[in-house]
Formats: sequence, C-alpha cells, structure tokens
Amino acid sequence: MSPYPVNMSAKPDVRAFFDDATNTISYVVKDPESNACAVVDSVMDIDYAAGRISFDHADAIIKDIRERELDLQWIIETHVHADHLSAAPYIQQQLGGKLGIGANIRVVQETFGKIFNEGTEFQRDGSQFDKLFEDGDTYQVGSMTCFAIFTPGHTPACMVHVMGDAAFVGDTLFMPDGGSARADFPGGDAGVLYDSIQKVLSLPDEMRLFMCHDYGPNGRDIRWETTVGDERRFNIHVGAGKTREEFIKFRTERDAQLDMPRLILPSLQVNMRAGQLPKDQSGRLMLKVPLNGL
Repeated sequence: MSPYPVNMSAKPDVRAFFDDATNTISYVVKDPESNACAVVDSVMDIDYAAGRISFDHADAIIKDIRERELDLQWIIETHVHADHLSAAPYIQQQLGGKLGIGANIRVVQETFGKIFNEGTEFQRDGSQFDKLFEDGDTYQVGSMTCFAIFTPGHTPACMVHVMGDAAFVGDTLFMPDGGSARADFPGGDAGVLYDSIQKVLSLPDEMRLFMCHDYGPNGRDIRWETTVGDERRFNIHVGAGKTREEFIKFRTERDAQLDMPRLILPSLQVNMRAGQLPKDQSGRLMLKVPLNGL
C-alpha cells in the first residue's frame, strides 16, 4: 500500500508543449472538476550565442490557459534543470499562481552559489520560491489533492509531482526505451537515483507518467506519456527486475561518456534563482562562465 495519498479516480486533462530546441516537455494540468490548473516545467527561450532571451514557448502556454479561461494556481518545477531555462516568473507575472520546488533547492543553491562565485546578496534559503516541498507534502489544484515525492539522485532537489492519476517525473525517468537520467552532476548519485525510481514504480500500474524530456531514441517519434506498469516491465535501465548493483554499474559507466548539457551554465544560474535572470553590480542582466568549475 502506498504511503502517499494516491487517488486514481481523479483524471486531470494534461496538455503537453514540446520545445524542440531543448527536447523539453512542459504541461498544463487541469483539474477535471473545475477550471483550476497547474503548469509543470516551463521553458524560457534563449539564443545563447547571441545572448538573447524570448518567451515564445511560455506565450503558447499562457495563450492556452487564457483561451480556456483557466485559473493558474501552481507553477511547479520538478527540479533545478540543467538543460533549459525556466519561464516561471514570466508566467507568474502574467497569470499568477504559486511557484514551488523541492526543499533541497537550498542544497543546490549552496553548491552552485560557490561554483558561480555568487555574492552574499544571493539568498541560499529557497526564498525565491513560494513553496518548498518536502516528501509527501500535499497541495490543491482545484478539487485535486496533489502531492510531491522526494526523488533525489539526478539532483538533490528532484521531486515527482502526482496529480490524480498523472505523475510528472521530471528527469527521474525517461520513456521505457530512453531509460533514466544521468547521476553525475554535483549532488547526484546513481544508487540514490535507483532507490528513487523504485518509489515511482511502486505507484499503481495504471498511473500515467509524463516525462520532462524525450529524444526519440532510434529515430522514433517524440513521446512523453507512459505508465508505471510499462516502465516497470520495459524500462531499459531499471525494468524487468534489474538490480541496484547492475544499475549503478551501468549508470556510472554511461555517465562518464556523456558531455555536459549545452545550456548547463545559463540554466543553473537562472533556475536556482526560480527563473530570475542574474544581474551584475550595475543592474545589467548578465551570465557567468566559470572556467573548469564543473
């Protein structure tokens, strides 16, 4: 029996927004009994080479919410993303809602505050967010009682958010033929990631799982929805009874071959600030490039 308040009878409407520049999927999740909704893992567009940001992806989400006359109550970040920039403050400014992330954002802020040589003005207490979720915390999206599951391993602050029969897994899992996320970032741990995945796979077989990323392995079309049952049976990294030791060996060897994500430096600086853009001492928007820091 799950220790979490699972309610498979609530079946939210989930609309996906795919960003092909970062292979990220964002979601608008609507309560089936009201016009309340949540946004999960939004994207701010960046032309890194030109140093320009824009909001086409976020504007599509805002347009959808306004056209359906929805009430945005929560903007959820499943973790501090290393491959895209969050548009949470932009969406919040337009539509309201509370911004939430896992409580271990404070660990991430402390770690990367040092790497980026942030001054004392950079708060490392998570106060940039409206809500810091602990394992098992609940919150409401209209009539739905939603909850967060602490799933570290990819990062120390990863959370899976469950809304009715839909769970938003961040980078903890990929589609069954995509496997799992890397565990070699600062604060990551392959064994801890395996344990976190087992928590997700203990949810009901019929639970819908929604990915944060998909890369179309072996040339297949992009997909982002599966189930707990399919992940348990078919996931190439953890499915079909693969052991913790097997996973740690594979994940460690695999991660050693991976390049850093293209947008990791701007993403971390922005996302640890809840999507706010950093500024220099004169107040200009400015990103840093620490050398040999990662």
